[in-house]
Amino acid sequence: MPYLSELNLYPIKSCAGISLSSAVIGESGLEYQGVRDREWMLVTPDGQFLTQRSQPQMARLRTQIEDGVLRVSWSGQPDVLLPPDIVWQRELAVTVWDDTLPALDAGDTIAAWFSAALGLDCRLVKVAPHAQRTASLKWTGEPGVRTLFADGYPFLLAAQSSLDDLNQRAVAQGHAAVPINRFRPNLVIADSPAFEEDYAAHFVFSDGVELRAVKPCTRCPMPAVDQASGVAGWNPVDILQSYRSNPKVDGETTFGVNLVVAQGLGKTLQVGALLDIEIAF
Repeated sequence: MPYLSELNLYPIKSCAGISLSSAVIGESGLEYQGVRDREWMLVTPDGQFLTQRSQPQMARLRTQIEDGVLRVSWSGQPDVLLPPDIVWQRELAVTVWDDTLPALDAGDTIAAWFSAALGLDCRLVKVAPHAQRTASLKWTGEPGVRTLFADGYPFLLAAQSSLDDLNQRAVAQGHAAVPINRFRPNLVIADSPAFEEDYAAHFVFSDGVELRAVKPCTRCPMPAVDQASGVAGWNPVDILQSYRSNPKVDGETTFGVNLVVAQGLGKTLQVGALLDIEIAF
């Protein structure tokens, strides 16, 4: 029977994630000790978002959560601590794709730390409490589905069997197999048929959580980035393009599925939870 094999929280957009044994289901994504998925983000001085698409070394910014405090590490520098009661310096407008929303600036000292680590002028921000950013009504079918700094939706799910299928093709073409973290999912499921997630309407977990599939996840160059080294290499999306063109998204290449909460808001989801995949007919 399919089950949940991984839970991953990404506190800072496009930086290293945290593997968890359990997490709370929030409206805008996973939560752990009060830290929410992608509620922090690095931006240019004028507020444009930064990701591994242009800055692959962001993968080397490691994150941990200790008693509600977010700790960020970079080799050769003292760790930086981001407590929940951090003193905010100012509010500024930041842009994520087509959305501009208010964010809280963590200040010059923290900006200098991240700028030194990445070798470019940047600032760290957290989504403002009064910010209103929602997922696409076209895909969710319901208004007001909140998201923070994620690309577009609260949750991303991928299946280990689908990755195994990709890796078989990759190895046959002379490439090394890639881990699932190249695709940066929040939830990984195991023991399901390869790509069954493409046809799912709902994912119903044994601990009372139900997530609704809303949109196939289109893929960009980011899976080329080795999440351990922060170095871009061959891109597994190149292989996916040969057999993963999806007419639902105008023929773009997809891997994984974006989800929203159907039931279980505020419940705790545990790795190992059994899963019923309800197919859309």
